[in-house]
Amino acid sequence: MTRNAKFGAALMALLTLIYTGLLANTAITLLLLEEPLAKVIGALILIFPILAIWVTIREFIFGTQIEKLASKIEREGKWPHFDFELRPSGRPTRESADRVFAAYAKGAEENPEDFMAWFSLGLAYDAAGDRKRARASMRKALKLFAAN
Repeated sequence: MTRNAKFGAALMALLTLIYTGLLANTAITLLLLEEPLAKVIGALILIFPILAIWVTIREFIFGTQIEKLASKIEREGKWPHFDFELRPSGRPTRESADRVFAAYAKGAEENPEDFMAWFSLGLAYDAAGDRKRARASMRKALKLFAAN
């Protein structure tokens, strides 16, 4: 992860923390009122800061684990090579990403216990623009890597 990406993630976490603090303050204020409806609303509002903090921590853990795995793969010289046709922005064209994706999907299907196949598939999904499946593949890669 680049220094700018880490700074951006830390900034977003700080902003989330400030927002959740303000939201929690509102929730506690409502909980302290005598009105039963205010107490109910305060309790319901308190769920959002708790959820936001949990999700933020979970995402930082996921990002850190992926970063460590990616660093290990790169150090060992096993980084997958993608034969993309690139746009002027540097992003792959959809057609080339889909073509590369098909090859890596087949590799993960043929080697379901290979963390490297799932890691590569996650990168291919990401290049194809499918973030949800990219994250699922990366989670599977982490799980298989931890089992080794």
